[in-house]
Amino acid sequence: MGMTLIEKILVNHSKEKIVKPGDIVDVEIDIRAARDFGGANVVKNIQEYNLKIANPKKTFFTFDCNPTGSDQKYAVNQQICRLFARDNGIKVYDINTGIGTHTLIEQGLAYSGITAVTTDSHANILGAVGAFGQGMGDKDIAAAIHNGKVWFKVPKSVKINLNGKRPKGIYAKDIVLGLLNYFGANSLLGYAVEMYGDEVDHLTLDERITIASMATEMGCVIIFFTPNNAIMEYSKFRNGKKFDLVKADNHAHYHEIYNLNLNEFVPRLSLPGKPHDTVPVSDAKGVKIDSAFIGSCTNGRMEDFRVVASILKGRKVAPDVVFKLVPATDEIWNECLKEGLINIFKEAGAMVSNAGCAGCAAGQVGQNGEGEVSISTGNRNFPGKQGKGKVYLASPATVAASAIAGCIVPHNEIPDLPVKFARHKLRRKIVETAIVPESHEKPTFIEGRVWYIPMDNIDTDMIFHNRYLTITDVNEMGQYTFDNLEGYEDFSKKAEKGDIVVVHKNFGSGSSRQQAVDCFKALGIQAIVAESYGAIYERNAINAAFPIVSCDVISKLNVSDGDVLRLDLETGEIINRSKNILVQAERFSEVQLEIYQNGGLF
Repeated sequence: MGMTLIEKILVNHSKEKIVKPGDIVDVEIDIRAARDFGGANVVKNIQEYNLKIANPKKTFFTFDCNPTGSDQKYAVNQQICRLFARDNGIKVYDINTGIGTHTLIEQGLAYSGITAVTTDSHANILGAVGAFGQGMGDKDIAAAIHNGKVWFKVPKSVKINLNGKRPKGIYAKDIVLGLLNYFGANSLLGYAVEMYGDEVDHLTLDERITIASMATEMGCVIIFFTPNNAIMEYSKFRNGKKFDLVKADNHAHYHEIYNLNLNEFVPRLSLPGKPHDTVPVSDAKGVKIDSAFIGSCTNGRMEDFRVVASILKGRKVAPDVVFKLVPATDEIWNECLKEGLINIFKEAGAMVSNAGCAGCAAGQVGQNGEGEVSISTGNRNFPGKQGKGKVYLASPATVAASAIAGCIVPHNEIPDLPVKFARHKLRRKIVETAIVPESHEKPTFIEGRVWYIPMDNIDTDMIFHNRYLTITDVNEMGQYTFDNLEGYEDFSKKAEKGDIVVVHKNFGSGSSRQQAVDCFKALGIQAIVAESYGAIYERNAINAAFPIVSCDVISKLNVSDGDVLRLDLETGEIINRSKNILVQAERFSEVQLEIYQNGGLF
């Protein structure tokens, strides 16, 4: 039997001749990169554990979360990375470069068949060029820099065939929002996805990047596109060398094969709070907006800005609407300048910032305030992710049209005059938090009081918001646990040392931030029990020796707040002692148990 694309790449980067789903293999990593917010923690791990660097030429820093250097803590972290890089001969793509994953493609470092890990949870964007990219926590990246490889569990693969012709006016963002509407946030959780179809073969690099970048929001390990001739030529031009195409075998085995009709796709947007909660743009027509944003690693490409310019030319942004544009890389920014697009943007009344992540990070334009309604091309609109307001996600065309109209409109229904709305007052609320000491006990059997949170898709911004990402002291993290999860803002004040948190599906989806694990350790929480976890979160917890248990029959435990659970990490047995109920969960794997008993990855 043949191998899928991810299996082929993993075999090519390991000692194995064949791999299958569930195998754990040591994978050689071609690119080991850290960003500005995670980079300082990577350096801290390397220095504290006296780790050597396997190959400085394969190691990089990318400063894209705060490319303005406008925050003192970010500036300190960036300088820590710069000094470490100078001492060790490591290349830094500094604050004038742009988003790291895009830079890796642009610089010819990422191409068909290579492997890469970074502290960016959207590193799987590299699937756009047929490369294996994964976001990982700071311990994983430090280990990769030291060893040149990381352990990885081979995922199951699925194939998605997009059949038929793409309707006119359907953009890549509409396609990926359509996929999110079909699959949701966790039905593809932990799978490697390969995209096929006649129209898929003709997707441009920019379009593939848009779709691949939202694999994380779908719960996928990665969305792969097999490069066409144009993309292979692009990689050759960028790198200066010719590469062999890596693709799946003809008789590869897929866990599922989905056939979707591209003819049925329509312009879509995500409703505030959940990227996968999508509706046709027409369903939200008329919703007043205060701001609009074009950019992020999903839609900060040259083709996106050409679409925006074609809509804005000769028009004005609506009064009271702030329109923010942020190219993904400095090269794209300069190309916008050469083509005269910057002039079109400025004449229309838009604001153009330097290249970077922007709204998804707290260090650049794109954040919104409480009560503010935004429409954005970003990949996430989790509560609090882009600020305290509400965020709709849509294509660049829909965002640009809405900025002109002053309300959400389909891109082909821009009114002659912008809408006008009445003024309203803003109310503010304050959430108090408290610090709880850290716990270091890691018994084989764990028993504790239950915090039951009956929710799916609790993401890392709900667990530990991005405004706290510059914190590197674990002892400071506990006070911010769940302070962005509605109804649990006071969790850190009420949680007690030894508690066990029980949740449902896809816990820890979203960012690669290690803090979303470490904050529980700081509070003394003993373990998390969930039906499933975000892939990066699972790795971060395992590498930090923080017990997470997967249990797909949580409903049978019949847990309530305050129940006492007993977990056997070696056998996977869970007992609800308060109700005398026993269920079987997954036991720790050999890797998880070894790291747990070692007290961590190092």
